[in-house]
Formats: sequence, structure tokens, C-alpha cells
Amino acid sequence: MTDRELLAEGRRVLEEEADVVRALASRLDQDFVRAVEILDRAEGRVIVTGVGKSGIIARKIAATLTSTGTPASFLHPVDGLHGDLGIVSRSDVGIVLSKSGQTTELAGLIEYMARLGLPIIALTGDPDSPLARHSTVVLDCGVPAEACPLDLAPTSSTTAALAMGDALAMVLLQRKGFEPGDFARFHPGGALGRRLTRRVEEIMVGEDYPEVGVDARMRDCIVPLAHMRGTVPIVDGDRRVQGVVTAGDLTRLMDRNADFLEVPVYEVMTAQPRLARIGQLAGAVVREMETHGIMALPVVDDGDRLRGVVHLHDLLKADVA
Repeated sequence: MTDRELLAEGRRVLEEEADVVRALASRLDQDFVRAVEILDRAEGRVIVTGVGKSGIIARKIAATLTSTGTPASFLHPVDGLHGDLGIVSRSDVGIVLSKSGQTTELAGLIEYMARLGLPIIALTGDPDSPLARHSTVVLDCGVPAEACPLDLAPTSSTTAALAMGDALAMVLLQRKGFEPGDFARFHPGGALGRRLTRRVEEIMVGEDYPEVGVDARMRDCIVPLAHMRGTVPIVDGDRRVQGVVTAGDLTRLMDRNADFLEVPVYEVMTAQPRLARIGQLAGAVVREMETHGIMALPVVDDGDRLRGVVHLHDLLKADVA
């Protein structure tokens, strides 16, 4: 391709994606208003999900919501069905992204959200899709074609979903009365400055966090798991952490053992788990959790005695992730 052809193709892509966003603006209707109202009324957090490129856009939408006063977490649908559903509660709201609205990996998570009674906001290119039929509100993010010359690589469709997510977040922050001072409180010195100053003990859940003794049985984990978002530390008599049990551990045990309630916790727990320590930088804890796919870490003192638990969505809410 000549230089002129390269420039022409670059301009074509930008113009096509700009046209897609302009078309979205003309299609906004009362469903958008309903979506904003649902998000504004949410007592819990916003669970944003998607697969592939839609998942990448979902992560960005969750981050934008969190940084502008609406606590949000990205949940990968596959991880959710393998132990991470503990972060979803009945007070939450779901935002689900899928161009086709037929992404098979989303089905289990959508079913779980519906079973809990969560309102679901769908950002999809097909308002008649299975996702749309199971959603409370559908925001049409359809595009006539991708900007990709092969009409294959997600380009215009991901731009449309990202722009719609930004529109939701920006209207929502105005409805909530989010002020410049609020933004500054969430971004002191910028994200880097926050990561360099916030310590894990400032963010962890520390008071009255439930723990279970190493000699207990799985029946003793049921209530703590339900109350504390799916992770319970297992401690010895001196409160030294010996392991952790998660909602995923319980689910897998139930699948293979009908008498799961009587199984000793030490047979199920992850022994010698990764730990966060008092005084550790919150940003370092985030990296540890993201690297190893961990949703929550026990926080211990120098003697490995339990002081609390830090959850990834709390770190996201604190804007250190």
C-alpha cells in the first residue's frame, strides 16, 4: 500500500467508528433512562461481564463506574462458574456485554443472576437475542458492519459498547451529584499516587471477620461463606492462618460428596494460602491477586495471625487496582 492508501484506510476506520457512535446517540430512548435509574438505585455493586473483546470493554466500563462513584467489578463468566460467584449478591446489578447476545459462556452466569433476582442491563448488537430476552433492559449497540475490512475483527462493535458504557457512567455520576471534590478524593495524586500510599489495612475488612477452626467441619463454613462474600480463613488456636475455604471449594465438594456437610475443613481447604500482610502496599496486593487469579486474601500480622481479609472488589472500589 502507498502512503496515500494507508492514510485513506486509517481515515476510513476512524470515520466508520465515529458514524457508529453518532448512530447510537440517535437510538437512545427510555430504555437508557431505565438503565440509569436501575444503576442509581443499586444498593450493592455493579457486576460487569463479557467474553473476549467484550470482556475487555466490560473491564473498562467497570473501572470507569468505580472511579466515578459507582462501585463495580468485572467478573469473567467462566471464572464465576468456577468459584467466583461469591462476589455476586442479591443487592447487585448486572451489566452484560455480547455483540451476538448468544455467547454460550455467559449462559450460566446470566442464569445465576436471574435466580438471585438481579436486574440485568444488556449491551448487545441483537435486541432479539437470548441475552436480550433474559435482561431487564436492553441497550441496542448494533452496528451495520465492523470497521475491519474483513468484517471479522471486533472494531466498530467494541467502540459502540465502550461508548454506551461511558454514556451510562457519565449520566449516572451527574444523577448522583458526583462533584470534582469526590473525584479528587478517589484520585489523590492520580492512580499511581494512590497505589504508592494506600496500605492493605486501610481497605481490608477487619472487624468481626468470621474465621473457622482447623478442626471444624464444612457445615461450619456455610454461614460464614454466605455472609463474607465467598472466602473464609481457617485458623488454629492462636488465630494463625492454616488455609482458606472458598465458595468454589464448597460447590465442587457438593458435586462429588453427598455427605459434604460432615467433611473436615482441613480436607477441603487450600493449605498454606497466599497471604497479605499488615503494612503491605495495596497496589502490590492487587498485582498478587491478579497474577494468581485470587478474589480475596487473608491479611495477617508478623506472626501470621489473622487480622482481616481484603477482597479484590474492595481494592477496585478504593481505586488502587
